[in-house]
This record gives sequence, structure tokens and C-alpha cells, in this order.
Amino acid sequence: MGALWQSEPTSKETPSESLEESPLPKRPRQRHLWWRLVWLVLLLALIALGMAIANELHTSRLQSRELSQLASTLTYSLQPGPSDAIIYPGDGPFDKRLGYSALGEFLPRLLKRDYVISEQVHFSPALMDYTEHGFFVPYKEKIQTGLSITDCKGDVLYQYHYPQYLYPDFDAIPPVIVNSLLFIENRDLLDPNDPNANPAVDWPRFAKAAYSQVAKYLALPGQSAGGSTLATQLEKYRHSPDGLTVSGSEKIRQMISASVRAYQGGPQTLEARQRIVRDYLNSVPLSAVPGHGEVHGMAEGLRVWYGADFAQVNQALASTETDPASMAARGLALRQVLSLMIAQRRPSHFLSKGRNELAELTDSHIRILAAANIVDRPLADAALASKATYRDWVAQPTIQPIVTNKGISVARSRLSLALARPLYDLDRLDLSATSTLQSDLQGQVSQYLKDLADPAIAEKLGLFGERLLTPTSTTQVRYSFTLLERTANGSRVRVQTDSTDQPFDINEGSKLELGSTAKLRVLTSYLEIIAELHDKYANTPAADLKKVEVAELDFITRWALDYLIQNKDRNITAMLDAALNRKYSAGPGEAFFTGGGMHVFNNFRKEDNNRIPTLKDALRESINLPFIRLMRDLVRYSTYQTPGSSISLLKDDAEPRRQEYLARFADKEGTDYLRRFWKKYQRKTSQQRLDTFLDSLRITPIRLAAVHRYLFPEADQATFNAFVRAHVKKDLQDTKRKPTKQDILTDERLDNLYYAYGPGKFDLPDQGFVAKVHPLDLWLLGYLLNNPNASFQEATQASQFERQEVYSWLFKSRHKGARDSRIRTLVEIEAFLDIHRRWKRVGYPFDHLVPSLATAIGSSGDRPAALAELIGIIQNDGIRLPTLRIDTLHFAADTPYETRLAGDPDLGQRVLSVEVARALRGALSQVVDAGTARRVSGSFKLNDGTPMVMGGKTGTGDNRLESWGAGGRLLGSKAINRTATFVFFLGDNHFGTLTAFVPGRAAESFKFTSALPVQVLKGMAPILTPYLQPGSHTLCKAPQPVAQQ
Repeated sequence: MGALWQSEPTSKETPSESLEESPLPKRPRQRHLWWRLVWLVLLLALIALGMAIANELHTSRLQSRELSQLASTLTYSLQPGPSDAIIYPGDGPFDKRLGYSALGEFLPRLLKRDYVISEQVHFSPALMDYTEHGFFVPYKEKIQTGLSITDCKGDVLYQYHYPQYLYPDFDAIPPVIVNSLLFIENRDLLDPNDPNANPAVDWPRFAKAAYSQVAKYLALPGQSAGGSTLATQLEKYRHSPDGLTVSGSEKIRQMISASVRAYQGGPQTLEARQRIVRDYLNSVPLSAVPGHGEVHGMAEGLRVWYGADFAQVNQALASTETDPASMAARGLALRQVLSLMIAQRRPSHFLSKGRNELAELTDSHIRILAAANIVDRPLADAALASKATYRDWVAQPTIQPIVTNKGISVARSRLSLALARPLYDLDRLDLSATSTLQSDLQGQVSQYLKDLADPAIAEKLGLFGERLLTPTSTTQVRYSFTLLERTANGSRVRVQTDSTDQPFDINEGSKLELGSTAKLRVLTSYLEIIAELHDKYANTPAADLKKVEVAELDFITRWALDYLIQNKDRNITAMLDAALNRKYSAGPGEAFFTGGGMHVFNNFRKEDNNRIPTLKDALRESINLPFIRLMRDLVRYSTYQTPGSSISLLKDDAEPRRQEYLARFADKEGTDYLRRFWKKYQRKTSQQRLDTFLDSLRITPIRLAAVHRYLFPEADQATFNAFVRAHVKKDLQDTKRKPTKQDILTDERLDNLYYAYGPGKFDLPDQGFVAKVHPLDLWLLGYLLNNPNASFQEATQASQFERQEVYSWLFKSRHKGARDSRIRTLVEIEAFLDIHRRWKRVGYPFDHLVPSLATAIGSSGDRPAALAELIGIIQNDGIRLPTLRIDTLHFAADTPYETRLAGDPDLGQRVLSVEVARALRGALSQVVDAGTARRVSGSFKLNDGTPMVMGGKTGTGDNRLESWGAGGRLLGSKAINRTATFVFFLGDNHFGTLTAFVPGRAAESFKFTSALPVQVLKGMAPILTPYLQPGSHTLCKAPQPVAQQ
């Protein structure tokens, strides 16, 4: 048993291990070791990464290298012509204020105004790619911009600096301001131990801000924190839409853009960081003030909000004086500056309703700054003892008046109109413009005109006498003067001024009756027609000319044909001279049917009444009746020669194809007239369209009733009454006349008018006849009021019935006399549309002519500047050059958006033949040599004593409100204003106008004629003559040639 026990133990014997089986028990232990090694490697990697990150956060070595290399590729260059590699910025506040965002709007507007892009920036491919990804273009942004205007010599005419005061560089900022700002906003920004630091990111602050946003999202307790550095704040309020950070992606865009901008100068950023401090202090937004506008930067903030002097504040904070007065000034200065630093967080609140809260926050910051030894204790105590007083904007207005002259006002107004920006915004654009004005001459002429108010000077210059002035009247007369110089690619305005201090410009902003100057326009149209007839018939044999049918009353065509039949030499120059020597009666005994009624006209001098002068003589001596009759001939010519004219359909009442002709006429001619009216209303608002229509209407209650009831058929009685009363009242005020019986508008009378001309009472032609307007003009206005965005094609399609209706009514009247009266009125309106087209081509400034023969002596109005343009066309042998007041525009100089524009040199347009222009020039020369302007003859001479070539036309506008009785009898006359104008050419290249003007009822006591401006111009000869000599003595720079594309 014992052997058995020993031989059979209770436990089994462990088998011996083979080589293959021996590792099996150790596998779990090796697996654990492997994972330990992996974790160890990861830990070491994380430690290394952490050390690398820590090192990067401390040194910024990697980002400085990579971002500086990226920034070096983001380049741009100025190249000739328009750019195809440029992206304008978005709606960041500074980009909008400086005009960079609006370049895509500005440039097309300027191109339509005859400018071309001469140079523009091209982005590099890298910059294009960078910008297309939405980042802000990196460049050194300007700390001060504003509108600059120079004259033709390059001398500064006008300069607006915004902001007006600033820190020019970092060293100019008192250290206490820098240290306080950094402590509040960005404490390590200027750490000198980190030369490569990225100023866009403060990592601890960024981490805290990120945590606070996560906590806010998870509704965890704690205060939110901002992560913006000064660099990203600059990007935000300069370039982010509306100056706001609306999303996390916008914050990232700000940080990346700020980072790239900081490394533009290379890996080291200390200079860039100092520039950030300077730029922030110069541009931080500080709300806005009524009557002033936006406030930016410490300098403007101190001035606008506290009435503090920027220089004195900086002087106080840079001072170390410790006397009580100095300490009080230093303490107040510190309080004011700190309060603005704090207020930028919520400026509209803190600087308005939250002023007490701002004061408490400022006190807290002063104590914290003192505790941190940023501000010494005595200065902190002085600041705590001080009290900031806000500026009283009523007693101390923030707007500082800008001293300008008329030329500057004109230049700024022109730019404002061209860019569609008010003057406030215009002044803040990053824009330099070159004016064509010659500032020294402009100043001399302006002073000369103002001095004419002095009786002693006026007497010395010969301004007293019959049809001139008296010693007591000199102060009431205003003078306006324009001088232009003809150059190769445009007529450049060298002087544009008047004797008033008002911004209103008589030269361009007025509509004045300039009297007999209109005779020049009439004569121009007449000679233009003669030239057209010559071109049409000059090569036709005399036998064939005798067979040409001419309407009985078309005297111009009849004369032209007779001349060509009778003269073998059909030279155009000889024919034009013969046309000028045609004679017209000056007799005033005839009554003329015009403007819907009978009128009589008079000559200025009674001794002319029995004369039958030539047109050349009538122009030279400014005799009225020959030009009234010439205008009647022009109307008749337009009537008979215009294809499909209304009158041509009335020759034979029994014409069997009358309806067929009428339908064709109505469709074609109605469309043509519709197009003319369309041009008058296009690109205008509904109110502007209505105003334009009413401006051409002779106001009476009946006409207003017919117009209103047609245009606004659904209007109630009260609206109708208000409309009629308002426009009758306005007409009374504008014309300075006393109300007549027909102007009395009782409720009963208005009620009768309301129903008498209501819908359905009259058809369109009758409604137009009552209103004395072309029916299609009335219809189109009504259509556009109801369809303001309609196209011309839509208007044409919608007017098919009306175009037929307008012309068919002429043949329905039972009484031939009534029919003829209506026909004559409509025919005259149509003829004046054709005459207006001719006048418009040579610079007439308005959209319509008054359809009356009185237009020949000025009743349709004109502008001195427009008359000067006509003289320029005549001087330039019939070629109309653009009138230039701004030569060049230079946007965004030294920025990625830099663009230069210049006048288009290829825009000369022939509007008169050479022969017509020379014939007119000869006739105008006689006005100076022996006519109404002879007193100025010989006053202007070349350096060798030779008289300069000179010509012109005078005109006196005695603008009166006249009432007429039966048979054209004048019942009453009252003065509205009085004008006297001389439009002239002087030498080979200069031309212009001079106007004397008395507004209002005061004009009643004045009897001066155009002799006055002629004498004033004569007195100006010593001033003007040196500038009129041939050569480059005026020092005006020649316009730079535009690069050929």
C-alpha cells in the first residue's frame, strides 16, 4: 500500500515543456508591455508637441516664417488700362467710408460721363486666390484720407483731412495712454522679448474666450469673455460687414486676415504691433453726433464729446509737472482718454444714456491701473478727483465751416453728382481730383466781381449811365462769369464764379430768360437748315428744281430752291452768306397766332419799327421782330418738311384714303413723338416726372384740373382741391404776381372743375387740348405713373389705341374754324419738338421748349453755361467737345484698389458743318465790331498790340408776368427778374459768358441792358489778357495721354 501510495501521488506530474510551448504562458505579459511602450511614445510625442507648441506660443517662429512667406506673395501692381484682376472689398465700415466698396458703382457712372480708366491695380494670382477665399486684402492702411482737389497747375484748391487730428506715429503717443490701452485691451502686445509675436492672437485670452462660449452654449455658470486683440478689433470695425462679428467664422476671418497683415513686413512684428496701437487710437469708432456724423479716433472723440483740445490733452499726459494746476489738467486728460477707451465697447450707450455708468467704470479702471502701477498714485488721485464735462453741441457746434469759393463749390458739386454721394460722404472718400480751374485767375475774377458792389469802383469802370446802373443800385446786382479754354480733347473751364456767397450756381443751376441770346440759337437752326437743303439739292439740275413741290408757306425751302436755280455757283459758303442777307420786316403791327392764342411783339428800339433789315443786321443790332418772323418760318419748315406732319393730312377733306393715311401716320409719328417724350421722363422718379411735366405747363386752374383728373381719375375731391390750390399758389410765388380772378379757388369752383373734367367727360385729344399739351405726352405720363418700371417697348404696345385716337379727333369737328384752331396748336407743338431736337444737339440744357414764337427772344429760358457751350461749338468749327470741369480722378492711391481715370480724348462730335460754324462766327464778330457789344471792341490785345479776334451775342431778359386781353392786347406787366448776358469767344481758344442778374420784384426798378455785362467784361481786360496769350504761360498742365487699350 505504501509503495502504492508512493508510486501514485495525489497530484499529477507536470509534463516537461517543449521549446515550442514554452512562450505561451508569457504572452499576456508581453502584450501589456507593448501597450506601455505605445503609451510611452505617445506621451513623449505629446510632451514634445506641447513643448513645441509652448515654444511656438512663446517665439511664434513657425507662424512668423510661414505667414511672412505667404504675405510676400500677396502683391499688386498698378498697370495701364482697366484691370481684370481686382476684387473690390465688401461692406466694411472703413471700406465704405473711403469709397473702396463703391468702386464697382463709381466706375460705371464715370465711364458713362466720358471718362476712361487710364490705370488700375492688378492683383497677383496669389492675392486673387486669397481674396476669393474671403480674407481681407493685406496692405498698410492709411491713417488719414479725404477729398483733395487741385487746380490745372497742380496747386491745392481744396483739401479735407479725415480725421483732422491724429497721432502721426507711435512715438507721438504719450506712454501713459499706450500702457493704459494695453493693460485694458491687449497686455502683451508690445512685449519686446517676443520679436516674432503674432499680434492677432492672445492665446490665453483666446482659450478663455473659447471656454466661455462653450460654457454659454452648455448653460454653465460664469462670465463671458472676449478674445479679440487690438489687431482683430481693427479688422472687425474696418472690414467686417457693419463692423460686427456675427459668427465664429467671421472671427476666424478677422484673425487670419490680421495675422497675414502683421507679417507683411517680415517675420519680426514689433513695428507692425506699434502701428496697430497707433491705428487703433486714430480710428476707434466712438458713436455719432447729430449734426456732425460719425466719430472716429481719440482726437475726434476728445473734441466732439468733451470739447477738449487734442494737443493739450497729449501735452498734459506727457508732462511730469506736479503743481496743482498741472495735476488737475493731467487727471482730467487721463479721465477723458480712459473713458473713451472704455466707451468703445458700447459707444452709443455709454456716450449717451450711460454716462453715469461710464463714469463709474472709469473710476474703477483708474484704481486698477494705479494698483498695477500703470498710473502713478498722484495722477490716479487727480483723475479720480476730476469730472468730465460733455460738450454742449448747441453752444459749441462741432461742425467747423469750410472756407471755399464758388469754383470749389462747383467742383465738389460736380463730383457729388457724378458719384451720387452727398458732400459729407464725398469729403471722406480716398479721392484726389484735378480740376480744370485756374485758381489764381479764379480768385482775381471772383474778387473783381464782388468789388463791383462798391459804387466808387463801379463808377471808375464806367458802369453808370443810361441803361446801366446808378450809385445806389450797385449792391443789388449779381454777376456770374464763366471762361473756358478749348483744348485738343475738351473745353476746359478755367473760371466759373459769381459775386454771391451762396452755393447756388447761376451758370449751371438756373433757368433764366436770357433774352436776345436766344436769337443765336434761332440763327444756328436756320443756317443748319439752309445747309441741309444745300446738301439735298445742290447737285440737282435747275430744271428739276423748278418741278419740286413746295408748300405755299414753306418760305425757307422756297428761297433755297430759288437761290440754287438762280445761281450757277452753288458754293455752300456763298449760299449761307446770302441766307444771312435775307431781309425780314421789323414792323410790330402784326398779331401772331402762337402758343394757343394771338400775341404781338415789340422791338427794343422804336426807331427799328419801320426797318426791313437783313438777318445779319438784325443779329448785330438785336432787333426782335425779324427773329419772330424767322422763328415762324422755322416752325413752318418743320411743319411741312417733317414726314407725315399733321398738316399734310388736311389738304383734302375728300381724300378717299384719308383713314388709311391717318392710321399709318398715327402709328409711325405717334411712336416717334412717344419716344421723344420718353427721353424726357426716363431715369426719373414718379414725382420728378410729374414735376417735369408741370414745369412745361402754363399754370391755370382749368389746365391743372384737366391734367389731374386724367392722371389721377380715382382721386377724391379733397386730393384734387389740394393739388390745384398748391400749384396755383406755387405759380403765384414763383412769378411774384398778384392773384387774378381766375386764381380765386372757392370750394364751389373746384367742385365744378372736379366734375367738369372727370373721367369720361373728354377723350384724350380734348383733354390734351384743354391742358395745352400734346395728348401723347399726357398719356405717357399717366402710364408711367401707374407703371413706373415699364420699358419703352411696353409703353409703345400699350399706346396703340391712343396713338390712333390722338390724330383721328382732328377730323371730327363740324366747324372748320374750331378744327383749324386745334390743328394749328398741335402742329406748332409738333414743330417745336423738332426745333428742340436741333437745339438739344448743340447744348440746349432743358427737356422742352415753350411752343411759342416768343422762344426766339428767350421765353423758353436758357443757362449761361449752355450758351457758352454753343459758342465753343461755333469757335471749334462745329465740333462739340465735352465740357470738362474735372480732368482726372485718382481713387485709393497706394492701395490695392488704386484706380486712375481721365477724360476720354475721342469724344469730339460734329454737330454743325464747318461752313455753318464759320458763317455764325463771322456774324458774331460783327456784334462786337459794330453792334450791341461794340463798347468792348479792341479791349483785348495780343502782346504785339494786335486786337484779339472776338465775337459774341448780347441779350437782355426782362422776365415779366404779363396778362393779355382780346386781340393780343397787353393788360398788365410785372417784373420777376432781370438779366443781361454777353456770350462771347475771345482769341483763338477762349470763350465764355458774363451775366448780370437781379432777382425778384427789385428788378422792377432796373433798366440796365446787355451793355452792362459788356462793360464789366471790358473792365476785366487787365485781369484776363495775360492768361489769353498764346503759349504755355498759364502753367496749366497738359492732360496726361490715356493709354491705348
